[in-house]
Amino acid sequence: MTPEELFTAALGLGRQWRVAQCRFEGEPKRLELRLEHVPGEHFECPHCRALCGVHDTIERRWRHLNFFQYRCELVAKVPRIWCRKDGVHQVQVPWAREGSGFTLLMEALMMVLSAEMPVDAMADLLGEHDTRLWRVLMHYVEQAHAKSDWSTVRRIAVDETSARRGHRYVTTVLDAENSRLLLMVEGRSAETLGAFAKALREHGGDPSQIEAIAMDMSPAYVKGATEHFPQARIVFDKFHLMVLAGQALDEVRRELQREGTPELKGALWSLRGNTWNLTQERQEQRKNLCRQYTRLGRAMSLRETLQAIYASPERQVGEAELQWWCGWAARSRLSPFRTLAKTIRQHWEGILAYFDTRMTSAAIEAVNGVIQLAKRMARGFKSFVYFRTAAYHRAGKLTLAVPTIA
Repeated sequence: MTPEELFTAALGLGRQWRVAQCRFEGEPKRLELRLEHVPGEHFECPHCRALCGVHDTIERRWRHLNFFQYRCELVAKVPRIWCRKDGVHQVQVPWAREGSGFTLLMEALMMVLSAEMPVDAMADLLGEHDTRLWRVLMHYVEQAHAKSDWSTVRRIAVDETSARRGHRYVTTVLDAENSRLLLMVEGRSAETLGAFAKALREHGGDPSQIEAIAMDMSPAYVKGATEHFPQARIVFDKFHLMVLAGQALDEVRRELQREGTPELKGALWSLRGNTWNLTQERQEQRKNLCRQYTRLGRAMSLRETLQAIYASPERQVGEAELQWWCGWAARSRLSPFRTLAKTIRQHWEGILAYFDTRMTSAAIEAVNGVIQLAKRMARGFKSFVYFRTAAYHRAGKLTLAVPTIA
């Protein structure tokens, strides 16, 4: 068996193509395989499927998997056929997709690597410009995303995450039942929900199928949900409300510090978060400070009681306890908590909706962590499209139509 016959068999070219010449030369060394179509072969018209003769040829080149440690490229004069019905068209070669400068197996390797490393690191490893790799990644991810079916989506979670420094944000929409990233759009305005409503129709769904939307208290998101999903129930995220309670507690601490309380210096992390996440030493420090400063003690009690209310087994109990808590906060003489009580009353129905749906944005917060990993994967990304592609690839649970490396 000659080297040409060996490579013809290894590449699986079929009966219409063969390796005509092998070259191993250059500095650094590389393997170049020159392919040719079998003389006299007829090729299918890509439109009507009629067998047509060769009109002329165009030389093209594709990067293939390395031959051991050496770069390997395929070179072929690709036929153009003349069809009586459809005119002149270029033949589709079996080893690469149309318009790509890589073989299918090389693209499969790229997709495997892209799930494990940043694109710029992959570019260094493969010796290719990152722009070429992004084109491949975008092709498979966008193709899979376009084919994804959203007809069974009933509950969604909406949140924002940072795209770049300088307060540049993107809005992410998740299927709240399986933590699948459905859509990422630039900005955090009401129109981001409009963009999702449009995309939902394109993916086999309809805005009327959305039953509930978990979100923070952003007026823009509330407006977008009301306009584009009028039948959906808005559920304000309990974790967002607890963040507001933590900020109110922090403001009380800062007020005490401004009045001159040296004991509070360095106690920030003892007063933040949940007791069960603190070390024994920090727990003791928290107790002692709350005993020493009654305002701080009242603020801590308000925060912890609000958190306990969310454990209520049913809406009726939760509503009564929350009503009582708002009255307590209003009488507490703690301005930050009086403001928080007012905020709760302004968003009353959305907050109580939690007790009926038990929906939170915990899933979206977890996925935001994956998205930030995707941002590092796309580090140095030149456009939002690259960031979105990396996010869909990592968090979209897509079925990629990538050839397997056998």
